[in-house]
Amino acid sequence: MALFREYSITERCLGPVSQLADTPDWIYTLDNPYLHGVYAPTLNEMHVDNLPVSGELPADLVGAYFRNGPNPRFQPRNRHHPFDGDGMVHGVYFRDGKASYRNRHVQTAALAQELASGKSISPGVMGPFDYNISRFGIKDTANTDVLWYAGDLVALWYNAGDPYRLDGNDLRTKGHFNLHGRAQTRMSAHAKVDASNGELLFFDYGDEPPYMTYGVADARGNLLHEVAIDLPGPRLPHDIGFTQHYAVVHDLPFFHDMNVLRKHGYRVLTFHRDIPTRFGIIPRRGQSADVRWFECQPCYILHVTNCWEEDDWVVMDGCRSLNPMPDAQAGEGKLASMLAYMRLEANAYRWRFNLKTGEVREGDIDDLNTEFNKSNPLFHGVRSRYAYHQRIPLLHEGGHTLRFTALVKYDNDTGRSSQWDYGVGVFGSEAVFAPKPGADRSCAEDDGYVITLVTDSKDWTSNCLVFDATDIAKGPVARVRLPQRVPFGFHATWARGEELYAVRQILEPAR
Repeated sequence: MALFREYSITERCLGPVSQLADTPDWIYTLDNPYLHGVYAPTLNEMHVDNLPVSGELPADLVGAYFRNGPNPRFQPRNRHHPFDGDGMVHGVYFRDGKASYRNRHVQTAALAQELASGKSISPGVMGPFDYNISRFGIKDTANTDVLWYAGDLVALWYNAGDPYRLDGNDLRTKGHFNLHGRAQTRMSAHAKVDASNGELLFFDYGDEPPYMTYGVADARGNLLHEVAIDLPGPRLPHDIGFTQHYAVVHDLPFFHDMNVLRKHGYRVLTFHRDIPTRFGIIPRRGQSADVRWFECQPCYILHVTNCWEEDDWVVMDGCRSLNPMPDAQAGEGKLASMLAYMRLEANAYRWRFNLKTGEVREGDIDDLNTEFNKSNPLFHGVRSRYAYHQRIPLLHEGGHTLRFTALVKYDNDTGRSSQWDYGVGVFGSEAVFAPKPGADRSCAEDDGYVITLVTDSKDWTSNCLVFDATDIAKGPVARVRLPQRVPFGFHATWARGEELYAVRQILEPAR
């Protein structure tokens, strides 16, 4: 007897469904494409050294690539959304021309509660929200981003939840991440570390006033500054930018109706085309009254590439979406609606804000559908040129938010790009830039390596690819064969060997 009705939504999105040995059995009772194939969760947690390598790992590649993502442990109570899965971090470590792999779930309070119950007890993004179970109304999974800060990894959640601190050596969850001197722990997914001084710039948002706060912490985890940001109501900002002297916060016209959420328990998003997008520029230690708001064409922005100052101007590169609403022709029903929301149409874009005159200039860098944009972290906050994006097929091409089919390198000054296709049926992860040991801003911006994970849907093998950042189109200089299939995920970071292994040497006994 077939597990799925003929031409199910899952089969239309992924093709024939095949059983994978490392997945929980319950996924095969559910017709949801974000539980199958490259999206299927894994039950395995492992640590393997001396991984096989094709090509040659650069001798000066020292550090680790970490990637976070959703990996549901139990069958969901309600309709599963790809944002709902429990956070799992995968790490590929490089040292002495060798590579090793480790992965572990983030041991959140919500996951601990479900492990004790032996089942899922939390509602998901598709609702209804239940504030009796969670102060967020849904499960806080710490599944979205991961960053290296103050000697540890920090796992963050897209909905502004409680961050968790992880040991970079073994990915063990060490508990909640708390900034000393801060009254609360809640923080958005995309906090930023300034590599020039180690400072953390972060923001928080919610459905009750103050609708946003912005703050700065020093390199050791001590709160230096936090202020409320005046917004007209609840918003869903996703990222933040910074320069040497300023931070850039976002007020975007894509948000939910609080009356519907309170009355019915569902978050219904609307893109308000009659409301301009606003970017607020605040001095890094500024007060709420110091924010300068700049109005731009209505849009949604997920991820900032970089920001910097040029005389009286603040420049911001990122990816802009003009149509974050779902496709009206996607079909009826909750699953069809969710699939439509997962569509992502965005392109490389540049905004310029004049702090003296208030003038705004904005325009495309390129029109190719790309997102999950990263750049050299050593150049964050100062002028930069290059960015590394994931190409995403459009909806009519079979596009889904987490289907990355090529790595694209942009020259944001000229709009020129080069790319390397992962191959038919092979899907990538967010790529990171890995500076060489000892590199700083005096070095060439693209003198380093770009690293990503890929999974081949033809045989379910996964590899870590290492590129020479100066020549992406040439293909990877090395492929590291991973010991298991790595499910798709969200965001990644690079921990430099100078920091990661210095911490490890302190922790490890002398040999």
